[in-house]
Amino acid sequence: MTITETPAAEAAAQRRPPTQRKRTPRRPREFTTFDVWILLGSLVSALCLNWLIFYRFSVGASLFGFVLGSYITFLVIFTAVTADRVGRLVATDRVMTVVVVSAAAIVFIPLVLLVGYILVEGLKALRPNFLVEDQAGVTPVMPSTSGGGYHAIVGTIEQVGLALLESLPLALAAAVFLNESRSKWRRPVRIFVDAMSGLPSIVAGLFIFAVLILPFAKSGNPLFGYNGFMASLALAITMLPTITRTVEVVLRLVPDGLREASLALGASRARTVWSVVFPTAKTGMTTAVVLGIARAVGETAPLLFTAFGYDLMNANPFNGPQESLPLFVYRNIRKPDISAIERGFAGALVLLLIVLVLFALARFFGRDRSKSTKRKSRLSFHSLKSSLTPRRMTASPAKEVSAS
Repeated sequence: MTITETPAAEAAAQRRPPTQRKRTPRRPREFTTFDVWILLGSLVSALCLNWLIFYRFSVGASLFGFVLGSYITFLVIFTAVTADRVGRLVATDRVMTVVVVSAAAIVFIPLVLLVGYILVEGLKALRPNFLVEDQAGVTPVMPSTSGGGYHAIVGTIEQVGLALLESLPLALAAAVFLNESRSKWRRPVRIFVDAMSGLPSIVAGLFIFAVLILPFAKSGNPLFGYNGFMASLALAITMLPTITRTVEVVLRLVPDGLREASLALGASRARTVWSVVFPTAKTGMTTAVVLGIARAVGETAPLLFTAFGYDLMNANPFNGPQESLPLFVYRNIRKPDISAIERGFAGALVLLLIVLVLFALARFFGRDRSKSTKRKSRLSFHSLKSSLTPRRMTASPAKEVSAS
């Protein structure tokens, strides 16, 4: 017995579209081995094409023009090949990735060369005695390993430390005022901070020299003369806008819900900032402090008008001229003898190591040790609520049963 299909079933089968192979979506960030070969092939093709144009079909070509032309040609070839193979969306993602990596390499390679050059030249004069001796008794005929920069290291630490103590409270207060208050003076203060950010460091040194050193030069008071304290004031002026702007940006990232919840619990605005906003933004504030220190630790121009420099040890920043590592490097590099120049490079290497240590310490103490941000916020709210809620003297259930 044969079963025949009805005319309606045959018409439905004819209208059914043919089955197509299911396409597997590909993410733009997937980079296979064949894509690497496409990248290398595009680079080789661009180099060969520009070699023909610059060195065979033209005369007097420059290396910069060859490199720039090869890079542009490489981007064009790589875009065309990638778009033909995987589509325009993936091609755009790949090309932008190549551009970003190229820009990072352009910035990173000179930095590595600079640090490597200072490392090679600084190791010629860097010995353990460099960290425990000053320049007492050192003459131009002596080798570069004689003497040291202990007095400059102590001066740098004292001057930057005093500058941080002077600028950090003002910077935090200004950042809180700009972000947490609703005063009409916020706009003028922000304009003033932005203007100070572009202030040359030498202007800060000239300001301290003209206002605090020059008018009191005949008074005989060592506090208003060339010393480390005046240098710290000049460095604090340069650090203040950097820390203020960075802390302000960090405080903006704190969710408004945390502030509203704290105010709903009955806390004042000042208590909210101190107990909720500051702990939440602790990591970013530490980064702001590190940026401020990095901004001031290598400044030389303000110190020429304030600290003045001194070849011997002076651990008192409030009395007499005081050396620092930037001044030590500047004065030794300008000397004609090779030994002094090598000592200057050794001082620059020590300055790089100090900045590296400060960055490492800041990252260590500023890291978030809590397991999650929600847990951290919840604990801060519980502590705030417990401190604001009055304690009630209640008897335990066991005591109530015994009393009954």
